Amino acid sequence: MVLTHLCHAMGFKLTLAHCNFNLRGEESDGDEAFVTGLGKQLSIPVRTISFDTEKEKSKLRESTQMTARSLRYEWFDTLVSEGVGEYLLTAHHLDDALETFLINLSRGTGIQGLTGIPVQQEYIVRSLLPFTREEVLSYAKQEGLSWREDQSNQDIKYLRNQIRHDVIPALKTLRPDFLERFQDTLTHLQATAEIQDGHIKNVRERLFRKKEYRVVIALTDLLQLDALESYAHPLFRPYGFTNTDELLKLFSAISGKVLYSETHELLKDREHLILQERKGNPKNKYRVEEAVPMIRVPLRLRFEEVKQKDDSSSDIVFLDKEKLNYPLLLRKWKNGDYFYPLGMSGKKKVSKYFKDEKVDVFAKQEQWLLTSNGEIVWIIGRRMDRRFQVTENTKSIVKIELFR
Repeated sequence: MVLTHLCHAMGFKLTLAHCNFNLRGEESDGDEAFVTGLGKQLSIPVRTISFDTEKEKSKLRESTQMTARSLRYEWFDTLVSEGVGEYLLTAHHLDDALETFLINLSRGTGIQGLTGIPVQQEYIVRSLLPFTREEVLSYAKQEGLSWREDQSNQDIKYLRNQIRHDVIPALKTLRPDFLERFQDTLTHLQATAEIQDGHIKNVRERLFRKKEYRVVIALTDLLQLDALESYAHPLFRPYGFTNTDELLKLFSAISGKVLYSETHELLKDREHLILQERKGNPKNKYRVEEAVPMIRVPLRLRFEEVKQKDDSSSDIVFLDKEKLNYPLLLRKWKNGDYFYPLGMSGKKKVSKYFKDEKVDVFAKQEQWLLTSNGEIVWIIGRRMDRRFQVTENTKSIVKIELFR
């Protein structure tokens, strides 16, 4: 209410966004009606949304509070992407930052967890962070503002409420200016975190080598870092890996071991770590019709008939068209697949070929095959099958080029 009053007084173009989580019956509906009424009173547009939070909670398998948070921020993302507003302003204040600090401190955290709530994260701005709860409340009373209290904020079964009602008042009795001194501490911690971030960024740029859709890290370079356990967390935290013990175990694990975060996967592959984004379950089969000159999904391939064969490479193959049976099929490899590698005698299992070529687990997961009537024509980008090669008896040549 204070934030809305301030922004309205300053002439900002506002939209109010209210979530009804349907957790407190008539009280929840009363909150929504209160916000809607405020919008009419101030001539401010209001967006509302209603959630079946308990149902969503069972899907997400999170606490009620975390489920509600996930739901509202996903909705806020949608509103901003639709152009409803350029920024999302929230009314967090200094007491909220102290609560977050103490929660993280109680759970065990690095310096990032001790820097409190950031003033801005992308489009989210917390304009009231410099002010204490007492100052915000004093302003509301001074301006004659009305507001509603969420009764669940009094329930000390929640850790944040225990800290709010029991711990912070005790700290304030120890030192009346505790919050001001805490704000000074936050400033020092944030400055230290910026120094650390700059150093970690330089180390990451030196060690993390971008290679197509993945990042490759040489273990010999990584293991040379002094106090490696202190580097592991900040280096890999942006990718969702926060368990330092698991990371250190991976560094010395056998080849093929993988760690997963919500967004990424990290593979130990011989003398390297390979980092890439996690993907969903994409379609794993695609038909290629004879008349199609170019496909762009799942790979970018160009097909053309040519009069003669030029130099081949891992990304360009020349095939005898009469040996192809259309439609061709693009698919992922599977155990039991075999082919007749060009330049070799006999047949070979694809799995054995990968092992001999030292193809890592991630690359095998991403590998596509071009097949004709069930037979492998080309392990795309690597080796073609000699059964489809151009010979002196070939009458029509198909050139296929992979664009990486």
